[in-house]
Amino acid sequence: MSTTTRETTIPVDRWRNLGIIAHVDAGKTTLTERLLYKTGTIHRTGEVHDGATTTDHMELERERGITIGAAAVRANWTPEGGQPHRLTLIDTPGHIDFAIEVERSLRVLDGAVTVFSGVAGVQPQSETVWHQARRHGVPLMAFINKMDRPGADFDAVVAQMRDKLGANPWVVARPVIEGEHMTGLVDLVGERTWRFDDAGTPSIHPWDDAEHAIHAGARAELVAAVADRDEVLAELWLADQPIDAAALTAALRRGTLARAGSPVLPGSAFRNVGIEPLLDAFVAYLPSPLDRPAVVAHTDSGDVMIAPDANAPLAALVFKVVNQAHGPLAFVRVYSGRLHVGDAVWRSGTDRVQRVGRLAVVRAEDTEAVEAAEAGDIVAIAGWKDVATGETLADSHHPLRLETIQAQPAVLSWRLSPERSADLLKLGNGLARLAQEDPSFRVGTDPDTGETLVWGMGELHLEVMVERLRREWGVQVRTGSPRVAYQETPASASGSMEGKVAKQTGGSGQYARVVLSVTPTGEDSNRFEDKTTGGVIPKQFQPAVEKGVLSALIEGPRGYPVVGAHVVVTDGQAHAVDSNEMAFHRAAQIGVKAALEATGTVLLEPVMRVSVSSPGSAVGDLLGDLQRRGGQIVNLTDTQERTEIEADVPLAQLEGYSTALRSLSQGRASATVAFHAYRPAAVQEASRKLA
Repeated sequence: MSTTTRETTIPVDRWRNLGIIAHVDAGKTTLTERLLYKTGTIHRTGEVHDGATTTDHMELERERGITIGAAAVRANWTPEGGQPHRLTLIDTPGHIDFAIEVERSLRVLDGAVTVFSGVAGVQPQSETVWHQARRHGVPLMAFINKMDRPGADFDAVVAQMRDKLGANPWVVARPVIEGEHMTGLVDLVGERTWRFDDAGTPSIHPWDDAEHAIHAGARAELVAAVADRDEVLAELWLADQPIDAAALTAALRRGTLARAGSPVLPGSAFRNVGIEPLLDAFVAYLPSPLDRPAVVAHTDSGDVMIAPDANAPLAALVFKVVNQAHGPLAFVRVYSGRLHVGDAVWRSGTDRVQRVGRLAVVRAEDTEAVEAAEAGDIVAIAGWKDVATGETLADSHHPLRLETIQAQPAVLSWRLSPERSADLLKLGNGLARLAQEDPSFRVGTDPDTGETLVWGMGELHLEVMVERLRREWGVQVRTGSPRVAYQETPASASGSMEGKVAKQTGGSGQYARVVLSVTPTGEDSNRFEDKTTGGVIPKQFQPAVEKGVLSALIEGPRGYPVVGAHVVVTDGQAHAVDSNEMAFHRAAQIGVKAALEATGTVLLEPVMRVSVSSPGSAVGDLLGDLQRRGGQIVNLTDTQERTEIEADVPLAQLEGYSTALRSLSQGRASATVAFHAYRPAAVQEASRKLA
């Protein structure tokens, strides 16, 4: 790892914090590599298939040819005739098992470009990441990659964006295909054509009269589509005024920032075709930190809005933690204020003040030391060993909490044990560090056997974690049979139930009485509500009651976490001498346990969305196999060469599916499996011991 120092003087309105998101194998990492090369950040490009890319710097990523962890890279780009802009690019994983990396990246980015394969089009994970970005309110662009491949169809992918994503694509450039390859693109905004030689070097040619005649219809279609969503452009268009590149660019930018549409460009990252126009589009259409809306923060006196103001008190979010050989790095997005080396900042995770020792910006595994960061910056704090994803950093005189980062529920677990008993401590330390880095990776203990359990998003996720234990912590581990992450939910409303602790046999006693009810909500989280009046539960004991309720929901009557429970505390009683927090915590636990025993619970199992791409000859066998596994067919789409199948299948029934898929299709079908929802299990087991 190398470390250098470099300060930037580019103003905030010329910063772009953007993510690169897509389905696995759409070409995100190759595109990132070309972007870094074209900006001069690196001086030679590496290839995914050679294991030599900048952002896939983890050895496992290079061996498997996939992105596992989101990687942040800073670069500068100056459009032709424009001013320098600063880009912070985050290349995110495409595999569903690492969806937390996409989630936490989108949480802190200002804009994103979604990469689609010109051949495969809008794939299942493409839909997932597109909707993740929409949920976070992130303005989006699209880059249709691999336009040099046989079978690539630019217009078909644009149509799929409309049909599958509900998107409003604005085609700002069209590909120039000569023979088997894309050799350039037609810039409909600037009324010019880009040509690329075999080395990917561009040349730009303004349209002549013949080209104007050829492309006038496509440009008019773009202008009409944007004018439909932009009043300023609509006035010019309706008045039949000429619309030059500047007016159209400004309208496209307004529309993109308002999420009314998404500019779309073609290219071939592998052949260095279309990279410069895409960099120009980042600058032209995506927001700066100053363009993004204020974020909500919670304080003791209520919610406040945090605007991107460098002169306001500090508010920053830790969105990623990485443990490297030289120590931990905590990646931070600064939303307001300034952060300096030496500052003492309040941390929400510890509720205490801690000093910032070192700040850096990151280029994959390399860092560049900086002395300060301000609103809009994405930087890393080095050396904080106990920091966690989702923590807020704030001015010590103005503590506040930003919304944390939510991970999807883990759906699969493995039993782990070290091959040598002497490695037990190293195993524990390694698992703790991995769980610190990845909120979707969970470590626990089987209450029946005492074995270590690790929970993750799928087999690939757990395989990677186990391999990291071997490589990074030197622990050889044995893995046991997989277990499905069941949940349970109340079957009905409980009515009022009492939890009581009464130990008053001399000396210091214990007394607490809590009356509560439990009602099912059908949601995937729990709710707590205190409706007591008259101080029947003194104020100082109310937090203990809530903690007791939540701890009781960690494990229900069947031995699984309880979700979808609305717990309402309606009454209680305290003793002037013998009541304390511990007593009320225990009384609340007893009340919840009694309520759940009375109502009974429904066992919930994770259901996966299985998306299969198959040749037509194998479809019948594949459909039959999915139905034998309890799958429900959601969608069946025929294209000229392939059939796309979508089905919802219980995770417990997917054991051996990859082998069956290869066998039934003679190796010609492919599938992705993503968590879809929890649903009542077909077989309602009595307890975990029967699982």
